Amino acid sequence: MAATSAFNLAERNGAPGPLSGVRVLDLSSYIAGPYGCTLLADQGAEVIKIEPPDGDNLRNYPSTLAAESRAFMGVNRSKLGIALDLKSPTGHAALLRLVREADVLVHSFRPSVPKRLGIDHEQLNLINPRLIYCAISGYGETGPMKDKAGYDQVLQTMTGMCALQGKRGGPPEIIYGSVVDYYAAALLSAGVASALYEREHSGRGQFVGVSLLRSALTMQSARMIWADGESLDIGRDMRSGGVTGIHPTREGHLYVSANTPRFWKALCEKTGLQRLAADPRYDSVRKRAEHAAEIIPELHAALAAHSALEWEALFGDEVPCAAARRIEDMFEHPQVLSENMVATIEHPVVGRYHGVAYPIKFGRTPGPVPFAAPRFDQDSQAVLGALDGAEKKTA
Repeated sequence: MAATSAFNLAERNGAPGPLSGVRVLDLSSYIAGPYGCTLLADQGAEVIKIEPPDGDNLRNYPSTLAAESRAFMGVNRSKLGIALDLKSPTGHAALLRLVREADVLVHSFRPSVPKRLGIDHEQLNLINPRLIYCAISGYGETGPMKDKAGYDQVLQTMTGMCALQGKRGGPPEIIYGSVVDYYAAALLSAGVASALYEREHSGRGQFVGVSLLRSALTMQSARMIWADGESLDIGRDMRSGGVTGIHPTREGHLYVSANTPRFWKALCEKTGLQRLAADPRYDSVRKRAEHAAEIIPELHAALAAHSALEWEALFGDEVPCAAARRIEDMFEHPQVLSENMVATIEHPVVGRYHGVAYPIKFGRTPGPVPFAAPRFDQDSQAVLGALDGAEKKTA
């Protein structure tokens, strides 16, 4: 699958992954593009992060880690790192040399920028017709907004996500956690993998476009339905209302899902509210939403008998639920540990740290061991030196 003339860098430790042998040039910044490339690295691809002379701006984000940005480390694991000034003849020439030996190039420039830099798809396709060229943008490749800067929360607000997140009749609310960025990263990883698979049949690379706009709307495909003749002023909120949601307990908060008859009955039995389960006024999700003002006070009174963690244990497998935890609690959660989702990684400045790894499970090709995000420009000598050596051998 990899380019036949690819130069060799140090092999990664651990088992091969389904994308081992694939070389990715990551010119993207912030979260969506970089994490999409990290997902490819998790699957075995060799990813070279190429930053401008002033670095990826995510390095400058606030962090309680003194030496590094926690966000940068989290979305750029398992990559080599070099710095190139693409506006200079030397930096541009170095990138073109790397492109000749690459399988994938990913960038997050606005659509008008690559041509000015001399790295648009048409130009790079002439150098390497097998190159998968992936561009991630805010609004896509065409249209009146194509050259606007797009960011996660901008697209959340534009596409109705914040309006739906807010309480009924209240102001819009941001969904924190960069959900649009991370979904775009998943689409990037899937799109690139599909293009690599197609290349095995055609022998040709192709353009792959991912946008935050497409990601934000794709995430809402269950709501973005408009039938002919239907008014646009309709309720699109799928929240079941009332019972299903986060509730206070004696200590802490508990999310409960009780949409099916089975789970509604179990919830009532476990909380001592059997008479609610037998009441025909509450025998469907819609009816329970309509009568939430009657049900919720009784449910809250019952939940006050125990803490959220105690209810989680009492409900067991019979009522889908979760005590509200901090992200820090996930490092030692038994289910997370049993799924091998936390890796211990050594960083040259931060030291030993623990982070997410192995987001996809493969039976035969589980993928190599993750390693720390690169320090700025740490691998330029190794990457460009290996390229020089390979070119001398073929000269």
